[in-house]
Amino acid sequence: MKIFLTGLALVLAAVVVMGLGGTVYAFHSGGVAECEGCHTMHNSHNGEPMNENNPLYVAGPYLLTGSDQSSACLNCHGTSSTGSYHIYSTYLTGTGPQNTTPGGDFAWLMRSYTWVGPGTTVNNSDGFKHGHNIVAADYAFPSDGRFTASPGGDYPTSTFFCSSCHDPHSKRRVLSNGNIASTGEPIRSSGSYGADPTVIAGNGYAVGMFRLLGGTGYLPKSMEASGTPFVFDAFRAAVKSGYNSKETTTQTRVAYGYNSSEWCANCHQQMHSLEGVGNIVHPTGEPLGGTVIANYNAYVSSGKMTGNKATAFSSINPFQSDNYGAPGAGSVNANSTLYAISQTLVGAENNDRVSCVSCHRSHASGFDSMLRFPYGYEFMTGLNSANEVKYTYAVRAAMGRTEAEMENAMGGRPATLYGAYQRVLCNKCHAKD
Repeated sequence: MKIFLTGLALVLAAVVVMGLGGTVYAFHSGGVAECEGCHTMHNSHNGEPMNENNPLYVAGPYLLTGSDQSSACLNCHGTSSTGSYHIYSTYLTGTGPQNTTPGGDFAWLMRSYTWVGPGTTVNNSDGFKHGHNIVAADYAFPSDGRFTASPGGDYPTSTFFCSSCHDPHSKRRVLSNGNIASTGEPIRSSGSYGADPTVIAGNGYAVGMFRLLGGTGYLPKSMEASGTPFVFDAFRAAVKSGYNSKETTTQTRVAYGYNSSEWCANCHQQMHSLEGVGNIVHPTGEPLGGTVIANYNAYVSSGKMTGNKATAFSSINPFQSDNYGAPGAGSVNANSTLYAISQTLVGAENNDRVSCVSCHRSHASGFDSMLRFPYGYEFMTGLNSANEVKYTYAVRAAMGRTEAEMENAMGGRPATLYGAYQRVLCNKCHAKD
């Protein structure tokens, strides 16, 4: 794990409250950050040569403070411990990664599991299967070992960096009239935590897109010669600032809105029913429908359909809230609307939609295909010899993971929250158990 330069770490970690109605500012603040945070002008950093006195920092392409785009991001977003904006941590053997963000910790990519299935069949779950395989040479992340292009699409895996999804210069913004554009008004704040665009003294001020996601027309500089610009705009969403927390007794809800599935289709076209191609697609971006809504709100765990809408939400099975944030005047207050939803556990309602993130984490997870829950065995939980409810009651159920690793992969949720003999969580929507 890299050692961080104290000065840079303090600059990036600092959050200062200032002006414009108490808006909270961080390093990115919804748009492009200070140049020297990511770039070196003359192959030096904090007054020291990049390569000689501090060999852990290497000047990379585009004058980056890393040997590639992802490494430059992980200089701040990767750490040996937890933190609000950290998405990569040291993998602790027997425990797992230390971050439990909704998107998942990239450390899962470093962990492979082996277990014995029926008879003597040996099953392997290699790290490549656990998430988006970013290329980050300084952190020993290689390109995907299975594919040369994105599944269901044509984005090359050899040049898949953090900047393939996130726009580090982040010009995409929500304007004070509710439209989405790449210019027109200055970005005053992040759009990730409920801040809306506004008009002050006759001047319009925009907010940045959720998590600096690339929008319509976005194409990383490294792909300009061979890539295809994004067709679908960045999705709208909101979440509490303390999102990096284990869900032992509480839940962290990301309220997803407009384009939550469409945006993924920029790289995974044939995996989407939205695109009308491919023949192995789960409906996405489509209304849940009355039957699924009823199932979702009633489902508590296997055999228990006694839930109620007021507390039915599960962060392991999220969904898109209506189509909040679609461009237009009605979208001006979409971020605060989504943020208000994120503070509740209210279940599914009419017009809510199934999304890619209903089943998958955005970065990585403890399970194959970056799923939010285990899928390879009929039961998730059971009883051990002492009649205690556990994830690891059977080898096939745990698939090589310890109880702590299973709990970590479930966002910190202990098995007792489900009870014994909980079946696969596709049932939260389909109730076939």
